[in-house]
Amino acid sequence: EGPCGWGPCTPGVLQLCNNSKGYLAVYSLLAIFQGIVVNGLINISISTIEKRYELNSSLTGLISASYDIAFCMLSLFVSYFGERGHKPRWLAFSAFMLGLGSLVFSLPHFSSGRYQYGNKPEDTCQTSGTTFVNATCSASTESSLHKYLYVFILGQLLLGVGGTPLYTLGTAFIDDSVPKHKSSLFIGIGYSMSLLGPAIGYVLGGQLLKVYIDIQMPKRQDTTYTKVDQDDPRWLGAWWIGFVACFFAVWFLIIPFSCFPRHLPGTAKIQAEKISETHDDGSQILVQANNIGKSFRDFPVALLILLRNPVLMSLIIASSSEALVATGFATFLPKFIENQFGKPSSVSATLGGLVLIPAAALGQVISGLLVSKCKLSCRSIIKFMISTCTVALILNTVFLFAKCVNEPFAGVSETYNGTGSLHNLTAPCNANCSCLRSLYYPVCGSDEVQYFNPCYAGCASYRLNNMEKTYYNCSCVGTKPKRENGSESLLYQAVPGKCQTRCKVLPLFLAFFFFAVIFTFMATTPTTVAILRCVPDKQRSFALGVQLVFLRLLGSIPGPILFGVAIDSSCILWDINECGTKGACWVYDNERMAYLLMGISAACKTITIIFVIMAVYFYKPPQLAKALARKTPEKRSVIHT
Repeated sequence: EGPCGWGPCTPGVLQLCNNSKGYLAVYSLLAIFQGIVVNGLINISISTIEKRYELNSSLTGLISASYDIAFCMLSLFVSYFGERGHKPRWLAFSAFMLGLGSLVFSLPHFSSGRYQYGNKPEDTCQTSGTTFVNATCSASTESSLHKYLYVFILGQLLLGVGGTPLYTLGTAFIDDSVPKHKSSLFIGIGYSMSLLGPAIGYVLGGQLLKVYIDIQMPKRQDTTYTKVDQDDPRWLGAWWIGFVACFFAVWFLIIPFSCFPRHLPGTAKIQAEKISETHDDGSQILVQANNIGKSFRDFPVALLILLRNPVLMSLIIASSSEALVATGFATFLPKFIENQFGKPSSVSATLGGLVLIPAAALGQVISGLLVSKCKLSCRSIIKFMISTCTVALILNTVFLFAKCVNEPFAGVSETYNGTGSLHNLTAPCNANCSCLRSLYYPVCGSDEVQYFNPCYAGCASYRLNNMEKTYYNCSCVGTKPKRENGSESLLYQAVPGKCQTRCKVLPLFLAFFFFAVIFTFMATTPTTVAILRCVPDKQRSFALGVQLVFLRLLGSIPGPILFGVAIDSSCILWDINECGTKGACWVYDNERMAYLLMGISAACKTITIIFVIMAVYFYKPPQLAKALARKTPEKRSVIHT
């Protein structure tokens, strides 16, 4: 224990923050910014990054998983050595790496040049000679943008290094510094702040996506040039601004973390009053008697003690299963809303953030408050988790009834008025138009059917009014009954953009999913508290490190990849360039996507419930005679049993 400051410099004003509440405030700020970057800005930028750098969902899932790869590589060692080290200074290192990772992740924007979305991808059908620029496959036409994948992965690896101390040593330091009955409340607040970050990230990122990627729109002299807007599929938002801002903000937090002492004042007294609830398998006595964890030679023994704890391992597998679903939805929920309900990417990202983040934070705070106020024992905490997971599983059925069928899409979901065939954009009505398959610029016909671009709709002419085009004489566009005014001008027309969705179940989906997320995250804080209580006192940071390694290996890493593969498998229209190279997906089978994601989620939640039940079965509370106070000398004589 000591004063707050830097060496002999200990200003009196800093001592006002030299307590658990002051530390929690700074910890929460770092958790917020970590959440903004890792779980907010990155997730909301995935769709834009896919289009800008020509990546599919499997590769962007790999980018998302790279954070967890770095986390796994370092978590065990950081939590093991940091247990007896200066935890606040470890968090100063965490802030440094998080800031550096944010900066690196934004670098592709500055080195890839200005975004070129093309001048005339919407040219009309010209049977006597197409106005499309001849596009042939050559080495020069093959893009190198996909190589920036490795820069994104490097940025995520650095962010993973920075996040490692935050949720191992940072959480354990909170538990060290507060009374036992307050621990769950403080941890719940800290974790909820880590979820406030993604909320800010989603909202901030959603607003930034409304800004053009290069800030200023390119100036064109061509009178036929049509200015792109957010409804244009070529539109890309300024995804990179948030990362640069967070780089400066996170580095500022290095200063307060570096001034905290090794232990906060009053820690020794708090530790002396705590009674162990360690699972009664002899590990507590073994660790204290042999002072395991003092040197690196104890690492294998310390790890083996934790791996042989059936309660700990059951809780770890249960939390890993939940993490698989949570990270999958955190990464792809905006994309699911965008494609399932026909919303723009910025609106989808904002809706996803407004549902995911407040619900997750609310679930963590409610569970932490309940555990704290009811002063639940370790066994009662685990039983509480069973009930929350069961309710979340029931609410998961929202995917069965709150889904949308695909809107009519000529050549994809239906034929061209009975001509042509499915999954073939070419039909007799546009066979002579020489349309390019690589130029996706959807238009909505007056028959309320979507077409790949005006050329595939067979549109022969257009009219420009206030920089907005309306296409006429579209040979592929069918007819609908006349409007009430009997106007014939609406027939055989098409307008830029996707057709308005007729699906009205989005509010129902958001409501059910909101409560599903609440009950899912109501198990998070109790899981952490139960893990801290069921392991030997001197292995608490290490136990969190082991949990987070398994959580990444079994949950966070495969989660985005599995969800990405599932979403890709539901694609029915890929972006294919002149060389035949497959890029991002343009259109998905909505029903297949919904069923796949529901199946993955339901299976994982069932596994969670099974292993939480196993944790209750295996747990043996220590006998009263064996309950050890935490205030023990550093050295003890070996106890033989």
